[in-house]
Amino acid sequence: MKLSRSVVVLIILVIFLAGCATYYQKTLKFQTYIMEGEIEKARDWLNKNDKDREGKNELLYYMYRGWIGWMLGDNSSSNEDLERADLLMEDYHKQLGYEAFALISNPGVKPYQAEDFEKVMVNYFKALNYIRLGEYDEALVEARRITIKLHQLNDKYKDHKNRYSDDAFAHVMIGLVYDATKDYNNAFIAYRNALEVYEEVYTKNFGLEAPEQLKRDILRTAYLTGFHDEVAYYENKFGVKYDHQEPDGGDLVFLWQNGFGPVKDEWSITFTMVPGDAGFVTYTNEEYGLTFPFYIGDRSKEKQAQLRDLSILRVAFPKYVERAPLYTRASLKVNGNVYPLELAENINNIAFKTLQDRMIRELGNALLRLATKRAMELAVREATASESEEDQLDVGDVAPAAITLLNAFTEKADTRNWQTLPYSISYTRIMLPEGTHNIRLQTSNGQHSNEQDFEFKIRKGKTSFFTFQSLETQQPGE
Repeated sequence: MKLSRSVVVLIILVIFLAGCATYYQKTLKFQTYIMEGEIEKARDWLNKNDKDREGKNELLYYMYRGWIGWMLGDNSSSNEDLERADLLMEDYHKQLGYEAFALISNPGVKPYQAEDFEKVMVNYFKALNYIRLGEYDEALVEARRITIKLHQLNDKYKDHKNRYSDDAFAHVMIGLVYDATKDYNNAFIAYRNALEVYEEVYTKNFGLEAPEQLKRDILRTAYLTGFHDEVAYYENKFGVKYDHQEPDGGDLVFLWQNGFGPVKDEWSITFTMVPGDAGFVTYTNEEYGLTFPFYIGDRSKEKQAQLRDLSILRVAFPKYVERAPLYTRASLKVNGNVYPLELAENINNIAFKTLQDRMIRELGNALLRLATKRAMELAVREATASESEEDQLDVGDVAPAAITLLNAFTEKADTRNWQTLPYSISYTRIMLPEGTHNIRLQTSNGQHSNEQDFEFKIRKGKTSFFTFQSLETQQPGE
C-alpha cells in the first residue's frame, strides 16, 4: 500500500496540533500556585506564558488575569481584564477556517467560547470589584447584566430547555447592593425575585433552597418599604413572626467563596459499523442505544472492502471532574454569637447540569465531525490508490494504520474551562454596633477545622462588604 507525501504531511500536522494532555494538565503549574495561595507566582506564570494573550485561548487568559487582579486587590486592573473578556464573549463569531479545521481534528482548535455560567461569573467578579471601590451604581449594572445575559442565552436554546435559565444569587447581589444604598423598595423586589428563582429553578434543578438570610432580608425590606401586606404574606409563607429592630450600628455582609469548581476531562463512546443498503452504513453503540447512518455511495466490492479498516470509530465528549473543597461549612463568631454562612450558589452543580443540558448538541457536533473524517478517509484511500507511481511515497502498508492513527489522535474533547471559579458561594449579614470588631471565621468538615481572625470597622448606617476565598481543594478525582 502506498501513501502520498501530501497525505503523510497532513496526518503528521494534525496529530501534532491535536496534542494529548487535557487543558488542566497543560496548566497544572499555574493551578498549583493558585491552590497553594501563591497568587503572585500564578500571575508571573501567566505573564511568562502569555502565548494565550492572543489566539484560541485569549478569553481564558483575560478571565484568569481578571481573577488574579481581584485576588490581589487590584480592582481597577481586574475590571479592565474582565471587561476585555466580556467584550471577547460579545464579539465571538464563528470563523470558517477554525470550523473547517475542527471538523477534521477536534473542537479544541477553535477560539474558546465560555460556558453560560462562566459568562455570568465575569459580571459577578466585576460587581465585587466595584463594591470594593465603593462604586455601587456600577456594581448594580454588572449584577443586572447577569440576569439579562442569562435570559438572552436561554432564548437561543430550543424550547428554552436550559436548567440554568436564571441565577438566584445574581438577584441576591442586586438586592444587597440596593440595600446598602438604602433603596429598600428595589432591594425588596430583587430579594423577592431571588426567592422565586430558588423555588422555581434552583431547588428543582440544583437541589438548593433559599437561604434563611434571604428570607430575613425580604421581611426587613418589605417592612422598611411599608409593604405591610407583603410582610404578612411572607410571615405566613415562612412560618415566622417578623420583629423589627431599629439598627443602632451598621451591617457586615460576608461572602465565602469555598474551594474551586470542576475541571474538564473527556470520555468517549465507541461505535461499530453495520453494513446497510442503498449506499449507507450505520454506526451503532448498543450500550447507549445510539445509531447514526453514514452515506458511502455506490462502491465496487474492492472499495467496499476498504471500509473494513473503518468499521470501528471513537467519539470523544467533555466531562467535568469534581474538585471537592476541604471544608463543607463555615460560620462567623463575634461578640459571643455564631452566624452560619449559608450556601447561596453551587457553581459545581450548575457546571455539571449545564453540561448535561448540552450533551445532545455535543453529540450532534461530534457525529458531524466523525462523518467528515470518514468521508476524508475514504477520499484519501481512493485518491492514494489512483495516484501515479512518481508522486507516491512507498511506505508499505502504512496507509490503513496512518488513517486509524489520524482518528485516534485527533478525536479529542474540548477540555478547556475557567478553573479558578469557586466551588460554591455562601453568605450572611450581621448587624453590629458602630466601632471595631474582631470576627473569627470558622471552617470545618467534621474532621478538620480552621480558624481565621479579621478586624472590621463598622460605621453607623453603613454596609461593609467582605469576600473571603478558601483555597483548600482536593485534586481532580480525589
